[in-house]
Amino acid sequence: MTKKIQIVIIDYPSALQSAVQGLKELFIFANQIIKEQKLAQQFIIEIVPPEQKQLAEIKQADIIILPPNLAGNYYLAPSPRLLNVLCDAHKAGAIMCSACAGAFILAQTSLLDGRTVTTHWQLADEFHRQFPDITLKIESLLINDGDIISAGGLMSWVDLGLEIVAQFTKPHIMRSLGKFLIVDTGKREQRYYGSFTPTFNHGNQPILQVQHHIQSNYNQPIKMAELAAQACMSERTFLRHFTEATKFKPLEYVQRFRVQKACELLESSNLSFEQISPQVGYEDVNSFRKLFIKVIGLTPTAFKERFAS
Repeated sequence: MTKKIQIVIIDYPSALQSAVQGLKELFIFANQIIKEQKLAQQFIIEIVPPEQKQLAEIKQADIIILPPNLAGNYYLAPSPRLLNVLCDAHKAGAIMCSACAGAFILAQTSLLDGRTVTTHWQLADEFHRQFPDITLKIESLLINDGDIISAGGLMSWVDLGLEIVAQFTKPHIMRSLGKFLIVDTGKREQRYYGSFTPTFNHGNQPILQVQHHIQSNYNQPIKMAELAAQACMSERTFLRHFTEATKFKPLEYVQRFRVQKACELLESSNLSFEQISPQVGYEDVNSFRKLFIKVIGLTPTAFKERFAS
């Protein structure tokens, strides 16, 4: 007897249609491989807009997916009806899944309270502001917490789909599907693709002046006392103001900025990491290499192989 796995994809207003339809097709391809492998399983896929009557019936689903957002702000203020249905479905045993901005909808159900999730790295600040009590692990491309699965980037719906296939069938089915689709099924992290984008619109003029100083002098020795003096503050006061404004401590900010500049040079030039290191303010190459790996999750060599022009 064939076991049917019910999947519902919520096609909310302005949902990314390449993800909505792409997920459906991914599971259709998975069904073909499952059939070839003679496994007694089948994915049943349904796409449901949140205003349709079928929404009330999705509590029978095994898996519910909230895809990424393309435009608009529905994901910031979803309908109460959708949130109630998602809660009911979860109580009935459905696994809740989100990709990219879909995590915002899931967070408004309270199902993520006490959980660790991920979303797109550019949405991290907004997510922190709206849901300060939810742990966000932005460097992760995908987090599987059993009954809650979240994926990060805009195209992470592919990783989410592969994870669901592996969990509900067999890992070799997922790998076969990845080969067929010609996508990477190996371990990846969202931080490989992230970019350090400092916040400048915080309204703290002395801190903004310090940020501009760092932009111009990141490759020179930078000391906390000098930065505090530029802001006309004590070091303790400066640390508090800088962290509140930028979400980073001054040393972390400088480190992230230097790593970002190193990434840009690795991608766009033929310079070795040993040549790049002093150009971004680090004479100790080994120390900077350790920092680079900690921030990016890849060695400089692996990063260059993956992203260099």
